[in-house]
Amino acid sequence: MKYKAIMFDLDGTLIPMDYDVFTREYFKGICRKAAENGIEDGENLIKVIWAGTKDMVMNDGNCTNEETFWKRFTKETGIEKEAVNDFFLDFYRNEFGHVKNVVEDNPLAKVAVDTAREKSQYVILATNPLFPMDGQRQRMSWVDLKENDFDLVTSYESDYYCKPNPKYFTEICKKFNLDPKECLMIGNDENEDMYAATQAGFSCFLVTDTMIKSEKHPWDGPRGSFEEMVEMLKAL
Repeated sequence: MKYKAIMFDLDGTLIPMDYDVFTREYFKGICRKAAENGIEDGENLIKVIWAGTKDMVMNDGNCTNEETFWKRFTKETGIEKEAVNDFFLDFYRNEFGHVKNVVEDNPLAKVAVDTAREKSQYVILATNPLFPMDGQRQRMSWVDLKENDFDLVTSYESDYYCKPNPKYFTEICKKFNLDPKECLMIGNDENEDMYAATQAGFSCFLVTDTMIKSEKHPWDGPRGSFEEMVEMLKAL
């Protein structure tokens, strides 16, 4: 067994997507849901969500990403989490599913995860923990994956760091008592996946189908299409 843990990014890796199209459809849906529940200034809501997202990305580990997000939300809107959390979670369980219409299918996603299961002790969905677990589950379902296909799915409720902070990967290792040298990260982002994970001591493979380039941290290591990545896993 070459790797004890194999980790996958989700958006742009297991789920092929155009990020701009995905983001527009996501915000359209969440603004519609918010308006139905008394938050009618969609433009401001989007600004607040982006501000909360930035805070989560910069999180220093003193509190969960969830707590970080809602601190910003309440500061900017005056609305406490308890007043709106239920309908936001309902959105992720239901209406968020319509965003699947603007992303691509990937019948090889389940093949990749199942192959990783055969080749390693742990398979982890290392998707940036900016969404609640309900949002992670919803997006997994778009490529026929479930939470129990993984030993861990990171989410904003449980995590204290985000990519591209290498501590995000270091904390995953701590949870499973892993040596970073035993870990393989598969992603499509040269900065958030490749650079951050290598800074934590991981091996990495860049999926190039919907690659996000980084001028500051270009990747010159193993790479290939999603199909070539699956073949790489089979050869381990």
